[in-house]
Amino acid sequence: MRQTYRSPLDHGESLNTHHLSPFMRPLGADYNNGEDAPIDSKGFENALYTMDIGHNDLMGVLHLSYDEILRKLPPIVAEIRKAIETLHKNGAKKFWIHGTGALGCLPQKLATRGEIDRDLDEHGCITRINNVAKRFNKLLSETCDDLRLQFASSTIVFVDMFAIKYDLVANHTKHGIEKPLMTCCGHGGPPYNYDPKKSCTANDKDLCKLGEKFISWDGVHFTDAANEIVASKVISGEFSIPRIKLTASVVRPKKAKNSRL
Repeated sequence: MRQTYRSPLDHGESLNTHHLSPFMRPLGADYNNGEDAPIDSKGFENALYTMDIGHNDLMGVLHLSYDEILRKLPPIVAEIRKAIETLHKNGAKKFWIHGTGALGCLPQKLATRGEIDRDLDEHGCITRINNVAKRFNKLLSETCDDLRLQFASSTIVFVDMFAIKYDLVANHTKHGIEKPLMTCCGHGGPPYNYDPKKSCTANDKDLCKLGEKFISWDGVHFTDAANEIVASKVISGEFSIPRIKLTASVVRPKKAKNSRL
């Protein structure tokens, strides 16, 4: 069966970029001689490449000791750097890199924390886990600084997602949020309304009728209302290094003749 389209980005295997190869070689014989390529070399260059490591990626190692976790962070950041360098080598010029959020404020982590994570900060978040998140972001931000010098003609923006998401907790009333550390669609009641043995399902949709009053939907993922606030702050450029609005990084090229974009 003839394959005509493939995913432009796949970070599922250690941020491997092998699925980008058809886009990098749009006229190559390995992509139907280019006749079905959904993007040309100019489109590849004009595209904005966003990299965002999700909560789950770091949460998978948080059971380790603090020192063990810190040893795992540089290799993770190195893979992100390698992905950026690979994309740049093949023509990419614009990168929008997200740090990780305040993982120590997630109800799932708070409700299931062990003795190692008893230390909470002034807003009720786990100090150790948030320190891990901040350390990861520092390494990633420094990597972006270095890449900016290496690729002077490119745009490489780092977004401080920790500052954005921690602000939702620390200043929750300003955003109309009443339950900053509670799960909206969950079980168990206060303080976190999270039960690891009972997940939020489609049948539980009525358990959360006031999602705008919560940050967390199911203990890990954000509610639509919280995501809307986060998105507006990301787009604003206020938390970006350098301070560039997302819209300023997106240049819509003129539509090419016979283009299907």
